[in-house]
Amino acid sequence: MGMNKNTILGWATFIMIVMGLILIALGIFKYRDVSGIGFAAVGIGFFAIAWVFSSLKGRV
Repeated sequence: MGMNKNTILGWATFIMIVMGLILIALGIFKYRDVSGIGFAAVGIGFFAIAWVFSSLKGRV
């Protein structure tokens, strides 16, 4: 199965979005104290990286 750079960036974007959602859900539902804010912040950071990956997809 040949994977070019756009396919790899697409999968990386998808994985980052899923991981961001999981981390935000952990911050909301599992950890109600200060560490929940950290989990949510890391999840938002994952979204930012996924956004960069998706914007790079056509240019690499």
